[in-house]
Amino acid sequence: MTPGPIRSIPYYHGTEMMRSGSILLLSCYELGHQPLGIAWPLAFLRRAGFQPVALDLAVEKLDLEKVSQAKLVGISVPMHTALRLGVRVAERVRGINPCCHICFFGLYANLNSDYLLSTVANSVIGGEIEEALVELAKSLESDKPIQAGGVSLKGQLQDPLLKKLDFPLPERRSLPTLKNYAHLAINGERRLAGEVEASRGCKHLCLHCPIPPVYGGRFFVVPKEVVMEDIRGLVRAGARHVTFGDPDFLNGPRHSLAIVRTMHEEFPAITFDFTTKIEHILKCRQIFPELTRLGCLFVISAVESLSDRVLSNLRKGHTRQDVFEALDILRKAGIALRPSWVAFTPWTTLEDYLDMLDTVDKQGLVDHVDPVQFSIRLLVPPGSSLLKGSDIMKYVHELDESNFYYRWFHPDPRMDTLHKEVSLRVEDASSRQEDTFATFEAVRSLALGSLGRQESPKVLRGQRHGEQPPRLTESWFCCAEPTREQFAPLAV
Repeated sequence: MTPGPIRSIPYYHGTEMMRSGSILLLSCYELGHQPLGIAWPLAFLRRAGFQPVALDLAVEKLDLEKVSQAKLVGISVPMHTALRLGVRVAERVRGINPCCHICFFGLYANLNSDYLLSTVANSVIGGEIEEALVELAKSLESDKPIQAGGVSLKGQLQDPLLKKLDFPLPERRSLPTLKNYAHLAINGERRLAGEVEASRGCKHLCLHCPIPPVYGGRFFVVPKEVVMEDIRGLVRAGARHVTFGDPDFLNGPRHSLAIVRTMHEEFPAITFDFTTKIEHILKCRQIFPELTRLGCLFVISAVESLSDRVLSNLRKGHTRQDVFEALDILRKAGIALRPSWVAFTPWTTLEDYLDMLDTVDKQGLVDHVDPVQFSIRLLVPPGSSLLKGSDIMKYVHELDESNFYYRWFHPDPRMDTLHKEVSLRVEDASSRQEDTFATFEAVRSLALGSLGRQESPKVLRGQRHGEQPPRLTESWFCCAEPTREQFAPLAV
């Protein structure tokens, strides 16, 4: 369905806007967690006196009645997958309720504001969006022109909002319960898990990351008291594990340590995981034994590549050797490393790809890597820092506006073919819940075939000894393309 031009939007008086259902917030995908991308806006809007309702389309069907009643529909798009799904949602919303005001907000909304405003959106908000969303709702409520700071309209683009907010407690009562989301898989059992944020934004400037073009190296902490009260609510709801969903939990290590120390004091049985850079593991190596005692089970880190050439082009801030040093630090502390990868870039060779697979095998990390990671292709969205800070323009072709990235082609066509083959294989494996070792061997066979090699790998095949390492049961990834299953909730 090709979206048509946006119609003029009528405004509604306060009594209508305040009515429950007049504001509908939609989330499409947040990596298998209760979506903080709408839990925070819900809290800000309710504190301002509004009565919004919410749907998480990752686990709920699109409610046509709620859509038809809404005057303002906010769609959260914190990542590429959510944006791809969100545009489909907006097209459905526009067809059901042509006069509603559709606002896209979140990281990928800001990067793609031109396209969104020319097709399916009336407004776009980026950065620390919550107060601006409240002001937008007030403008629609009071029958006044939209002049809220940070709200981009067609022909009136605004910079992302970068200001410290007065955070209320995220509003989770309107969201599906924790049992609908990713669980912690550990020692043969599954435990309810919840996600909190201790900070937003990031102080680092990795070229391929979507955060720097929006936050410009800034990050904002959520007050410890707010984070702890959110954790208490999750524990009351049955959570036995907490994921810290910060882009980098160790951007502010003293703040982070203070939170997990208090959490352990109150809930000594609760475990946790977080995401941080390889360079932070090296710089903060002295704290990891304590993090183990406090309940840390695993750390996610964007390793991206083991090629120093690729790492330099991405300005990751670490080297190949740093990865092995970080792995050693975590292993000595008894914490599992779950690396993420950008397996396909214009600079990655077939030999690099096989080296990544062989290293995963030799280091006993097959069960630590969700197979989708082996299919991740470098995403170059509009506004990406790569377009100014690397030589990627040698490989880039046109902007694919409707899919929200610049097309690029590898100088070795075998890599593009391998990417397609691996992507199909891991999506099929995910749908069948295939064992990770079987998927890994299939991916390695595809890579060897690309080199014209059919012989058995030179390294010994990895063996699973004892229990699998702890992990969350959601295996897909923010930069992966949406699957058929992820589009399913949009069908009626």
